[in-house]
Amino acid sequence: MMVISRKTKQGEILDLEIKKFKTFFSAEDLLSRAVKLDSKLGIATVYRFLKKLREGKKIYSYLCSGKTVYSNSLSNHCHFECTETGKIYHFEIDNLDFLKDKIPGDISSFQLEVKGICKNH
Repeated sequence: MMVISRKTKQGEILDLEIKKFKTFFSAEDLLSRAVKLDSKLGIATVYRFLKKLREGKKIYSYLCSGKTVYSNSLSNHCHFECTETGKIYHFEIDNLDFLKDKIPGDISSFQLEVKGICKNH
């Protein structure tokens, strides 16, 4: 039996705002945009909506410094965190060819967290 979830005004607002993100976003980022369109929206509703989308593979989640961030696409999440300043720098890696002989499968996405001391601290 397939469960059909009903569309709500709040769900439509959240869906519309999610589509506007071109990079990673948090639940709080989404709420701060959506609450401008519906002041009754709360963080619990946002989390429930994000969970539903994640389970349906309509958005993807990654960990960034212990916090969950979301993306509209199955992209890679890489960042460098300065242990002196706490500043986080996001960066991209084109490929992980050096891992091909070390893992028993094909890579579809990845997350990489690098920590160290930045040059500009």
